[in-house]
Amino acid sequence: MSLLKIPPILHNRSLVLLLAARISTAIAFQMLTVAVGWQIYSITQMPIYLGLVGLVQFLPMVLLTLVVGYLADRYDRKLIISFSQIAESIGIFLLAYESYVGSITEEGILITIFFVSTANAFQGPSMQSLLPNIVSREVFPEVAALSASTAQFAFIIGPAIGGILYTLNPEVVYSVAGMLTLATSVIILFVSIRMGSQNSEPVTRNSIFGGIAFIRSKPAILGAISLDLFAVLFGGSTALLPVYASDILKIGPLGLGLLRSAPAVGALIMSAFLAKKPLKNNEGLIMFIAVIFFGIFTIIFAVSTSFLISLASLVLLGASDVVSVVVRLTLIQLETPDNMRGRVNAVNSMFIGTSNQLGEFESGLTASLFGVVPAVLLGGIGSIIIAVLWMKLFPELLHATELGKSTD
Repeated sequence: MSLLKIPPILHNRSLVLLLAARISTAIAFQMLTVAVGWQIYSITQMPIYLGLVGLVQFLPMVLLTLVVGYLADRYDRKLIISFSQIAESIGIFLLAYESYVGSITEEGILITIFFVSTANAFQGPSMQSLLPNIVSREVFPEVAALSASTAQFAFIIGPAIGGILYTLNPEVVYSVAGMLTLATSVIILFVSIRMGSQNSEPVTRNSIFGGIAFIRSKPAILGAISLDLFAVLFGGSTALLPVYASDILKIGPLGLGLLRSAPAVGALIMSAFLAKKPLKNNEGLIMFIAVIFFGIFTIIFAVSTSFLISLASLVLLGASDVVSVVVRLTLIQLETPDNMRGRVNAVNSMFIGTSNQLGEFESGLTASLFGVVPAVLLGGIGSIIIAVLWMKLFPELLHATELGKSTD
């Protein structure tokens, strides 16, 4: 008898390939994030540039969200992912070349990251929309937690690898990240899916804005997405990690990689637990409690001057955050028809991108105005306030329960 029992859901070859593709692109992006953050702060010594990196990642999502969502519902999602990954790799290899020849500048980094983020905007909704075409509704909550855990695994090793390789030189980090995105473009083509009801609507105002209209008609989904938007928007401290690593904790690029990985360690532990023990009751209430803890641990990180305390608070912050991720993912995917998933996931991606990338810009701007520690402290307090307020505004989400139960 094998000592390592493989979960039954992993006998699904297409699921394994999809998870491998997601891991590959996530590792690449995390490596890129560490390298870009450390490099641009080393060049400028100005926190505002860390915020600008978030801004140029955010803009393509806002500008292209409705278009890429429509494309994901109309055309082959696997091809969209493959071509977008090839485009991303071109931008990442350009950063490697510029670093190698010594022509890298802060302006060049921002322009290239804008290009990479534009390509990434196309793959996000398509990648998210494939999962329900591979597994059944009954096992989806378990698969959602597994998917989150594999992503968090990538978020752990990606920054760590990025920090280690950056100590050699930045072009090594960029080159490896570029090769991983190319690998993703190939892996995704071997995923077999059950064809859903493909969108055949012509390009009209209603078809383009269909995802927004659907989300507005579902208060629980709107509440879950907007909760993530505002909570992480205010609590997004990760943009300032290079400042903490360099000026407060004084732990260098390798330490920055460890800080970047810490939230994912907590998220991996929690998502692995949720994969074995899926949430079956009171998911909405649990989601709100998790967001409140997210704010509490953000506050602890803000005021800490100890590397170990900072690391532990980021681990617990990540564990709290992944609960809301799993609940939101399950709610959106199970309550959305297949011919709408691309557009709905595109809007969801925009909200996630807004909370992450625009949150990084907000953190960088606030840090420039009030200082790094006050910026992160205010963010943690803001997350708690948003969670309490959303309980009042979205009672449908607060009382959401048994999300994985079939209503057929």
